[in-house]
Amino acid sequence: MNTGPRIVTLTPQHFAAAAKLQRDCYPTLDPAELMGVAQFDSQHKVFPEGQFIALAHDGQTAIGMASGFFCDFDFNAPHHTFRGFCDHLYFRNHNPRGAWYYGADICVHPNYRGQGVGRLLYQARQDLVIRHGKRGIVAGGLIPGFADHKHRMTAAQYVDAVARGELHDPTLSFQLRNGFVVHGVIEDYLEDAASDGWASLIAWEPPENEADTQRV
Repeated sequence: MNTGPRIVTLTPQHFAAAAKLQRDCYPTLDPAELMGVAQFDSQHKVFPEGQFIALAHDGQTAIGMASGFFCDFDFNAPHHTFRGFCDHLYFRNHNPRGAWYYGADICVHPNYRGQGVGRLLYQARQDLVIRHGKRGIVAGGLIPGFADHKHRMTAAQYVDAVARGELHDPTLSFQLRNGFVVHGVIEDYLEDAASDGWASLIAWEPPENEADTQRV
């Protein structure tokens, strides 16, 4: 019987498929920004509970993924680079006592977008945060739609317009619908031709009652 996609934690059998997902999902990223088998192996060893793979109804085909680690984050000094903050994508700086889950990457194969896969991956992250009593999720988010507007506005203006609902961004608009809040923009976050290296700084915090009941 066919079932919908399901989310599992990353295991070695998924490493090669996850690396292919990176290439399929991020055609405008510099190859140095993509995660490969060596990085997934390290992420799995460092913090297996925080790495997720979405499988199609056949239970075998990898159609999405989400990765991240626990850390402390200073919103008063938010500037950072993707590779630098993620220890060159190896996550060896994972801090089990960190207050935040850093959402390093989340992606869905183009053929499976619009089917609820991204929402399931975000839910897995949110459940992890609540289960561990963390403050929430923080991330630098790609803004692929900026490519069509960068000739007439800055990245900050674009992100503000998306947050107000005046413009639609394929990534940021989806994140906002899933409870994230914009905290600004990050310059030179990563090598991406579409966004000229800009990213949104976003965060999600669990509802007070859920956080309070789980936090120890």
